[in-house]
Amino acid sequence: MIIKKMHEMGVRSEHAYMAGMASIGLSVVAWVGSLKMEAGTGLARADRWGIFVGEWAPTFFGLGLALSHYEQHDGTLTADVHEFRQTRKAG
Repeated sequence: MIIKKMHEMGVRSEHAYMAGMASIGLSVVAWVGSLKMEAGTGLARADRWGIFVGEWAPTFFGLGLALSHYEQHDGTLTADVHEFRQTRKAG
């Protein structure tokens, strides 16, 4: 139900995968930022910020996988593995 609604809103699996990759980078930025800007709070607080943001990545990747399955079933997936393999063999 939620995946169908997201698909209807224009969210595609590629968007969720990109958000997952971005959240990994953001996790590192949050950790370093907390470590430098909150100098008196210590390493433990920076670790908590990094872990908090790092928890987003599996969620986005899971949504991407669910959206990909929905797109395959719906026929709106932009490309599949077979197309990629054919392109590679032709090139």
